[in-house]
Amino acid sequence: MPHVDLMAGPPPTHLPVDPAAAELEGGATPAAVVRSHPESPVAWATLAEQARDAGADDVTVYAYARVGYHRSLDMLRRNGWKGHGPVPWEHEPNRGFLRALALLALSARAIGETGEWERCSEFLRDSSPAAYDALLG
Repeated sequence: MPHVDLMAGPPPTHLPVDPAAAELEGGATPAAVVRSHPESPVAWATLAEQARDAGADDVTVYAYARVGYHRSLDMLRRNGWKGHGPVPWEHEPNRGFLRALALLALSARAIGETGEWERCSEFLRDSSPAAYDALLG
């Protein structure tokens, strides 16, 4: 019987390729992609980024990021994630989740939701230190 390290953490979660990513890269608008792929974390994260970059109200950015975050949790669970463990930034399909989480943290801070900022930024750091550095660092 092989040795199993009972103290090791869960294995990294690697999400499948998100078909919305190709549509966004092909020039489709984030709103159109959200309509055709409402389950897509990358579509919601991109919509939140677009809103932020266009000067939208922080509450709007927060709402888009929150949807992306919740869609991400659904996808993570369907792919074996048990509520904790690494979600590597280096795996491109994970970036929709990580971007949505970072945007949720930033927009929470912007609307004065300090507890949410702290939880989300810590969750991002715990999920992927590289994503934390790239997105919040």
